Amino acid sequence: MLSVAKNVLTIYRVSIYRLVTDMAKQKLEPEKLLPLTSSVFHILLALSDGDLHGYGIMQEVTEHSGGQIRLGPGTLYGAIKRLLGGGLIVETDQRPDPELDDERRRYYRLTDFGRQVLKAEVQRISKLVSVAQQKRLLPKRT
Repeated sequence: MLSVAKNVLTIYRVSIYRLVTDMAKQKLEPEKLLPLTSSVFHILLALSDGDLHGYGIMQEVTEHSGGQIRLGPGTLYGAIKRLLGGGLIVETDQRPDPELDDERRRYYRLTDFGRQVLKAEVQRISKLVSVAQQKRLLPKRT
């Protein structure tokens, strides 16, 4: 029974790998990935300024959300795994000064495709804000 379970798990992993690889090979339009989940949006936004490690992403998200969003490790690393598989981010070997850094940390970088997806999401949200302003739910910025 254990060997059957292992075989099923192996087939499942190969299927997922092929699916992710096929998706990465296709030239997806950024708009097809919208809307982004809140956690994915905030992770991509945090990486838009440069490479960060996981804990750095968590801190950046908490800071730029004014403390309203706090990513836990499960949410963060689950999203990072999906973003890596989708080609929106990559793990980078470049690191800051080794004396100032823990070698166990993994650093992540936004890809060009990831930046396109982030920009598309920002444009989508901007249009929603414009509608809210037209409906007088938000004051118009001058």
